[in-house]
Parts: sequence; structure tokens; C-alpha cells
Amino acid sequence: MTVRVRRVYDPPEPGDGVRVLVDRLWPRGVSKDAARVDEWPKGLTPSTELRRWYHAGEGSSAEFTERYEAELAGPEEAELLDHVRELAGKGDVTLLTASKSPGESHAAVLLRLLDGK
Repeated sequence: MTVRVRRVYDPPEPGDGVRVLVDRLWPRGVSKDAARVDEWPKGLTPSTELRRWYHAGEGSSAEFTERYEAELAGPEEAELLDHVRELAGKGDVTLLTASKSPGESHAAVLLRLLDGK
């Protein structure tokens, strides 16, 4: 099982496995055919309120992570997280985001939670 994070703007690769979009909004300038997204669990993404709060520069990365993890502890979100874990148990999973710095985004938080770290 391999779970990794990539930008949705990068071309799909054979080793991507199941491609899961982890952004609440569809990325600009990418067609659905080009993105080749297999799943789009919007409930796994940061809430609109949290996203706006963070992008307004009102909090630190650590505080964002803490708030996001609290959101992911909800029953619906936990169920979606378990679903992605199940997918990863069957093969490779690629978390897709439009973020310019995927390693410093909410996708990195998801990756850490899925890896159990």
C-alpha cells in the first residue's frame, strides 16, 4: 500500500492507483477527463469556514492542522477517512490537490493520518 500526495495539475501516472481529489472546490482549468479523478469525498476536505479562516492569514499552520484534525474526528469524516484507508489497503492511492505546496497543505495532514503517524 502506498498513499501519496500530488498536484491535480500534474499528468496522471500509471502508479497513481485510485486518484482521490481532496479539495472542496473543483480545481480551475482542469477538465474532469484530464484529472482522471476516481473519487471526490468532499467531506474529507477542510470546511469552507476553516479554509477561509486559514487563507485570510488569521492563524498558524499548527492551529489549522489542529482545527482540521478536529473536523476529521466527526462521524461522517471518520467514515470517509476509513474508506480511503480501505482503498489504500487494496492498492495505491494518490491524494490530489490544487495546492501549490501539497506537502504543506491539508493533503499532507490527511496523508499523515492515513499513514498512522
